[in-house]
Amino acid sequence: MHTPAIQHITFDCAADPYTLARFWSDLLGRPISDEDEPGDEEVLVEGAAGEPGLLFVKVEDGKTVKNRIHFDLRPAGRTRAEEVERARELGALHLADHIGPEGRGWVVMADPEGNEFCVERGELG
Repeated sequence: MHTPAIQHITFDCAADPYTLARFWSDLLGRPISDEDEPGDEEVLVEGAAGEPGLLFVKVEDGKTVKNRIHFDLRPAGRTRAEEVERARELGALHLADHIGPEGRGWVVMADPEGNEFCVERGELG
């Protein structure tokens, strides 16, 4: 039996696909495709081996409601707090904390176009 593979996870972009792709490229440490440049209507952040890429596509309408799907990121080599601060420095907004007294839980953030994502506890806490 043949099953399909997910090639891209696509983000609609009302503003600038390249700028949003640059945010995710910097956050995830993955390169933007050599074929893409500022001003393009579609921009690809390449996936790691065996993983889908992130495709950013220009659309006319902006985001109006909460995402129905989002990423849960687990920091590597830094704490959750360090990853949250790094994301903020890259342009993310801090939306909410869902961290319990024992340290479990997550922080809800939004990328520069308002797409929510979560930062969970990392390898270092």
